Amino acid sequence: MSDRKDKLTSMAQKSLTIALAGNPNSGKTTIFNNITGTRQKVGNWPGVTVEKKEGVIKKYGYDLKIIDLPGTYSLTPFSIEEIVTRDFILEETPDVVIDIIDASNLERSLYLATQLRELDCKVLFALNMADIAQARGGKIDKDKLSELLAVPVTFTVGNKSEGIDDLIKMAIEMAESESTDYTVRRVKYSNDIEDCIDKLQAFIETKIGTDLSYNHRWTAIKLLENDQIIKERIIQKTGQAGSDLIRLNESLRQHLLNRFDDEPEIIMTDERYGFIAGIIKEVYTGSTRQRVDMSRNIDMVLTNRFVGFPIFIFFIWAMFQLTFTLGEYPMIWIDSSVSFISSILMGLLPESLFKDLLINGIIAGVGSVILFLPNFLILFFCISLFEDTGYMSRAAFLMDKIMHLIGLHGKSFIPMLMGFGCNVPAVMAARTLESERDRILTILITPFMSCSAKLPVYIAIAGAFFSARAGTVIFLLYLTGIIVSIVTGRLFRSLLLKGADAPFVMELPPYRVPMIKSLVIHMWDRSKLFLRKMGGIILIGSIVVWTLSAFPDTIQYSIDYDGEIARIKNTIENETGNDNDSVETGRFVEKNAEITVLLKAKQKEKAENSYMGRIGKFLAPVFDPLGIDWRGGVAILTGFVAKEIVISTLGIIYNIGDGTQSEDFGRALREHGMTPLSALSMMVFVLLYLPCLATIAMIKKETGSFKWMFFSIFYSTGIAWISAFSVYQGGKLLGF
Repeated sequence: MSDRKDKLTSMAQKSLTIALAGNPNSGKTTIFNNITGTRQKVGNWPGVTVEKKEGVIKKYGYDLKIIDLPGTYSLTPFSIEEIVTRDFILEETPDVVIDIIDASNLERSLYLATQLRELDCKVLFALNMADIAQARGGKIDKDKLSELLAVPVTFTVGNKSEGIDDLIKMAIEMAESESTDYTVRRVKYSNDIEDCIDKLQAFIETKIGTDLSYNHRWTAIKLLENDQIIKERIIQKTGQAGSDLIRLNESLRQHLLNRFDDEPEIIMTDERYGFIAGIIKEVYTGSTRQRVDMSRNIDMVLTNRFVGFPIFIFFIWAMFQLTFTLGEYPMIWIDSSVSFISSILMGLLPESLFKDLLINGIIAGVGSVILFLPNFLILFFCISLFEDTGYMSRAAFLMDKIMHLIGLHGKSFIPMLMGFGCNVPAVMAARTLESERDRILTILITPFMSCSAKLPVYIAIAGAFFSARAGTVIFLLYLTGIIVSIVTGRLFRSLLLKGADAPFVMELPPYRVPMIKSLVIHMWDRSKLFLRKMGGIILIGSIVVWTLSAFPDTIQYSIDYDGEIARIKNTIENETGNDNDSVETGRFVEKNAEITVLLKAKQKEKAENSYMGRIGKFLAPVFDPLGIDWRGGVAILTGFVAKEIVISTLGIIYNIGDGTQSEDFGRALREHGMTPLSALSMMVFVLLYLPCLATIAMIKKETGSFKWMFFSIFYSTGIAWISAFSVYQGGKLLGF
């Protein structure tokens, strides 16, 4: 301590301005009086009748001007006190702002602290009344709070002059320190709000630039909160560009209003309080007062260390069970419609290559995937329900504890949760992590989370082989992906990406009654991506698969199938005229069965000798130990482009172009030797093997390295092969 004092006193005499901010009754004025003593002057702030207190002292070789800002609960400019406090910090730019926090009412005080963190200024927090907090049985982890908020924190007891000297020393050291990266102090809002902030910030940076002295992100936030003072100042300082910015802001505010059915400033306030709730859970322990807030009461159950996780598992299981069972009815309707269209075209179009492409290529491929649109809608509706009610944050909070136990960054589970929808934005979400090691680690494990593109594969195969238990099987597949992600993360953290976990605050926004309109919008936004794939990559993929399956069109068959079929038809025509009705009927059925066998044998031989069949035969040694035949191997190969193509490929290879597709699909798989065990093996392989092309490209972009991209490809595919091999061969040993 003496070394620090000597260092400070040896510095040249300088003048520093230190502002004291804080809630009313937080002990701010007591600390001000304690620091300045009788060296105060009292007046009014220019233009307003709010008392202004200043004090000048000489301490540690510095002339310190201490400003006691008006007590306020926030920096939202609704009252004169709030306007004065905010304007002083923004316009006068004090060297340091000290936020006096009532440690005995930590949660209430942290709202102002959160807003101060969003300003690009040097700020430190003084946990005042620490003695009262301790007397009430509470304990605050000061170091953890400082680490999580990225702001220095110290304890003080103003009325006993405890910690005051250390507070001044910390303020001087901060004033003399180099400016830090303030971006780590930003509150992360929901995706919808962050998108609007980004648009406003981009407009400010490109159209206004240095004409506006305020921090651009902070300005964007204030505009979304409909801050009238900021809006007026923007128009005054920037003219026409400012007016254009205001118009853009109004359209974005209306967009958010339509989404949430509530004013953006209310939504953002709720999310700040969610951030604060997460802070409290991390740093505060001890006896707490009885909470009457409904969100808190619900959290006592849903985030409970004993029952919270089983409840989370039940909700996820129920989501997949609902997705499968409820989605079965509209699937039948779509199935019948596709079959109806296929049968009409079959009768209308003459035999040609185009007819084969249309029915056995496009309709069989695209139709076999669009069948699962209802399941997508139900799944995305459930995910939106979790997000809009606030439960998704609780799920992340529960998993955060598990992630910490195994040495992973707790924040990594948020991109993993996003991976349930699509791995591409999930990989992009990892960029919010501060540590490069954590970013790479999260990017590598996120693709093991089962994205929605894999859902059609699960539903089709599980529905064919596991029937009433299909929902549970799908749930277990998703759970397997989570477990593999966690185990892989632990392995990589121990061997490849060693380092300490970065601090993390899990935001717990208040529970909200979801708006049906908002749920539908979020559900539809996600489903639109699926429909775009239908008309794009899946359509193209289906045509490519059909082409490889249909050619070469000249094949040397092992027998003359057409000749044999013609001979049987002639026999039927000759015999039916001589036999009685019963014999005639029996012979007719018998001969038609022979024709059916020949047609299937011809189709099988043609498929095996097509380009697709040759590729499949080449890959067969790789997939045979997994119980997957060459058709499944080819389908898995095409899934590299997009996982939905796995199903469209199987639909084309098995020639499922008419009839009830769900029934034909299961029957075709069983006829070609697939068993429940090999079906499970295939689903496990699809769950874990290399990500789709778009995700691979995003991994390269986000890591900036081909090394990590290829590592992800080979590692995930290797894990998939080992896991599927273990399932199939282990199941055979157990007699399944």
